[in-house]
Amino acid sequence: MHQLAYVVQVAALVILTALLVAAGAAKLARLDGATYPSAIMRAAAVFAAVVTLAATITAVIAQLVS
Repeated sequence: MHQLAYVVQVAALVILTALLVAAGAAKLARLDGATYPSAIMRAAAVFAAVVTLAATITAVIAQLVS
């Protein structure tokens, strides 16, 4: 049961980090003069990249541990 709680906490941390990074990317895009739709698209791309990076790192660590 403790492992499930750990997995949920780590997943929440990854999602929160991805959201914060995406918000920062959107803000930087707006400061650079991008339109709102363009800034949202950049934020979505950054969010997906952070989640993908986290999944890749998790897979590598799982391979190293086992």
